[in-house]
Amino acid sequence: MSEAQHAIDALIALMARLRDPQRGCPWDLEQTFASIAPYTIEEAYEVADAIERGDREQLRDELGDLLFQVVFHARMAEERGWFDFAAVAASIREKLVRRHPHVFAGAATDREHLGREWEAHKAREREQAAAGTDEGERGTLAGIPLALPALVRAAKLGRRAARVGFDWPDAAGSRAKVSEELAELDAALAVHGGKADAHAADELGDLLFAIVNLSRHLSIDAEAALRAASGKFERRFRRMERLAAERSLTLERLSLEEWEALWQEAKLNAG
Repeated sequence: MSEAQHAIDALIALMARLRDPQRGCPWDLEQTFASIAPYTIEEAYEVADAIERGDREQLRDELGDLLFQVVFHARMAEERGWFDFAAVAASIREKLVRRHPHVFAGAATDREHLGREWEAHKAREREQAAAGTDEGERGTLAGIPLALPALVRAAKLGRRAARVGFDWPDAAGSRAKVSEELAELDAALAVHGGKADAHAADELGDLLFAIVNLSRHLSIDAEAALRAASGKFERRFRRMERLAAERSLTLERLSLEEWEALWQEAKLNAG
């Protein structure tokens, strides 16, 4: 038995022990798919954070935490007689073999052809999965998880629609749509003297969706771009706090002009 197989078997056995009805952990025994799902999402984000920070040890630990989530879900499924961890591993292996005929079946290997084949395989799998389901669960947009981050889900929806021709021909059309949605938001706000209501919230959502589509046309990852902007804001704000502390300034008492001066100084020093 390989070291990897031994480690996986030990982890699966540990999970079974934690869920043992007589000798297990009370907290682990109380959990359900629904209660564990938020932790699964959180662990995936922590993996991404470790990658972004370039922290190798943290990445190893976070990957372990994410793997444990998979083992946890698989154990609960096994208890219900649905499937076990081995079935999960076998399923993804078979799927990857199907989606890589250029590796395992000697098919054509140019990038354009691979891209078309990959999407065709996924489309066929979605059609098979949707067989027998309600009409709303089929079609071009089927299978895009509701739990995805909003920007990621919007981008996926836009890409799926574009595959069947529902899209602007270029970035210019998408950019014009952003201006149109911004004008509609301004009009909605004007109705109530600048105060937001449900209509304004709806128009703001349309604006955000249009911006995600523009980012797609520009080949920019909207989620990554916003994460970078958030990180930049965080660095600059922390720099402002340090500057204020050095000058014995109380943040809550700063005027708009003082905040602007600190912000401009922070931009020069914090990137």
